[in-house]
Amino acid sequence: MRNKIVAGNWKMNTIVREGVALASDINVSLKDINLPENVKIILAPPFTHIAFVEQVTDDKKIIIAGQNCSSEEQGAYTGEISAKMLKMIGCSAVIIGHSERRAYFCETSETLAKKTEQALKNELTPIFCCGEKLEEREAGNHFNIVKNQISESLFNLSEKNFSKIVIAYEPVWAIGTGVTATKEQAQEMHEFIRKTVAEKYGNNTAEKLTILYGGSVKPDNAAEIFSMPDVDGGLIGGASLKADSFVDIVKAIL
Repeated sequence: MRNKIVAGNWKMNTIVREGVALASDINVSLKDINLPENVKIILAPPFTHIAFVEQVTDDKKIIIAGQNCSSEEQGAYTGEISAKMLKMIGCSAVIIGHSERRAYFCETSETLAKKTEQALKNELTPIFCCGEKLEEREAGNHFNIVKNQISESLFNLSEKNFSKIVIAYEPVWAIGTGVTATKEQAQEMHEFIRKTVAEKYGNNTAEKLTILYGGSVKPDNAAEIFSMPDVDGGLIGGASLKADSFVDIVKAIL
């Protein structure tokens, strides 16, 4: 049985006081919800919040993740956060290759491969993001874009290490735009990703792979999107900044 995941990516939002209150509210709301063993809840607050959020959340129900990590282990890299640092302050996962990191910070497949390596070395679950821009979809090149993003950064891994990866498909044209891919579009790409992985690592590894959808998931569309056979949850942006909407999305996957 594949893991189902609802992950909240807070991005560069909230100050520490606000983030702690948000995490606490989510924690309280989840207290009386019986989560199946294969359902995981992840919160990815800003770096400044992590140690404080970890203190107000139940680690049996909520996993803490970093939003990014360095491609380097340590050294003279001013402003960077290493995977080891994340691990030492309570993180168990890290988002790698988010579309905003690719676009604004020019992260390459080579860089993301090194970040993934660092995450795995420090026993963090990489949530590896992939997805196409609007012009790439309109040109009919969306499958090739996603395949290349995955293969160039992840297919150097052993089957054992690849089995520790979570993939998040985020159509760039549906992030923060108010536009959401249809459930059929989400399913089509998730199915393609699973088939691509099967060609490299075999059906067993592909069937166990958790693939999240990351394009404007909200309480009113979550259940419909999560009903698709190859959609195993969501990487949630804006809707994760309100406790009630995030918890409603969690309920949609149960």
